[in-house]
Parts: sequence; C-alpha cells; structure tokens
Amino acid sequence: MFKPSEYLDMGHTQHHALFETLENEDKPVWEAIAQIGDYLKFRLTPGMEGTLVGRPFIGEKVYIGDGTVVEQGAFIKGPAWIGSNCHIRSGAYIREHVILGDGVVAGNSSEFKNCVLFDGCEVPHFNYVGDSILGYKAHLGAGVILSNVKLTRDEISVLHDGCMIPTGLRKFGAIIGDKTEVGCNSVINPGSVLGKNCILYPGTQWRGVLGHQSVVKWSQQQTIMQRRAR
Repeated sequence: MFKPSEYLDMGHTQHHALFETLENEDKPVWEAIAQIGDYLKFRLTPGMEGTLVGRPFIGEKVYIGDGTVVEQGAFIKGPAWIGSNCHIRSGAYIREHVILGDGVVAGNSSEFKNCVLFDGCEVPHFNYVGDSILGYKAHLGAGVILSNVKLTRDEISVLHDGCMIPTGLRKFGAIIGDKTEVGCNSVINPGSVLGKNCILYPGTQWRGVLGHQSVVKWSQQQTIMQRRAR
C-alpha cells in the first residue's frame, strides 16, 4: 500500500533511483521525502546549461539543464537539481533539497523546499510546496498551499479509512499523483495523499487519502442581503 508506482510514473523522472528501494521493499512513497537531501548530496553535480535572464541568484550547489530559462528575480538557493526546458519565473524561491524534472514551471511568489516535482509539473502562482512529491503533469492553481507542519508540531500521520498511519515525519506536505489538478486557493493539509488524475475544486480544504480518478467539490453557503440605504 502507498508504493511509489501507485502514484508516480517513474518514466517521467530522471530520479527514479530515489524511489527504487521503497518500491522493492513495499514501503510508502512518503519515506522518500526524508531521503532527498542525501540523494542530492551524492548525485548532484553543479552546472549551468540553461539561460539566465538578467541576474537571478544561483547558489553554488545548483544544476540547471539545457533549455531552462531562469528569469531576473528568481532565487535558487540549493542544493537543487533543475531539469531541461523548465521555466523559473521571476519571484520563484527555490530553497534547499529541491528536484525539478523536465518542463517544470516554477512561478511568481512560489516557494519550494525539500520536494520532488516530476516532469511537466506546473506550480505557477503564489504556491507553497514543502516536503512534498508531485507527479507527472500535476498542476497547482494560483494560491494553493501544501501545508507541511501540524499546528502542534508533532509527528504527522496519514488519515486513511478512519485509521491514523504514523509516518515518522514531523514535516510532510503531500503526495500528489500524476496529472492531478488542485484548484485555486486550496489548502492541502499535512500528510495528504492524492491519487492520479484527480480534480479538487477551487477553495478545497483536504486532509487524508484521495483515491485515483476522484473529484472533490467544495462549496460554501452564501447569503445575499439587501444593502441598507445611506
């Protein structure tokens, strides 16, 4: 249960080695989150093969692939591995232990920390992605937050079928399956696991496990009143 291949297409990442042991030993995909730093420590070779627009900040432990464009105002602290043909827009803040696949969009006022984004992910506007893994062509609408720490700051558990599954992690945002779309201004609470090909409507607040091919509709009751004359 929760094997990496259930949520992620390993044919759409250069970093399948990060998940191989978990897959072979039938361990949950979220255990990869704690291994991102060590993976980059041993496999990352800094280099610049992309194009810089203006003078964005690029740290010493950063690799940027061919065809990737990094705009003025982006801040890439590193260690970070950024694939080919990505678009790192002005205002993107890429912190430590970040892996971006090929064709990824990292947008304005979006922050990334200790995370893996598979090929084709789009995180374009006002997003937070921390301690999370996003599958092939996953997309976050404007203002989507992947919350990664409980208010009590203790261990995060995954809520599944009424049971709490301990993860051993104090910081864990979300696993988002391939081609899942999360609507604008949604908040995904710590320890959430979203299946492949899901749609979450704008404004959704979600916690727990969502099955593949699911649609989550979130509605609020509105009251319309006549304004008093002045």
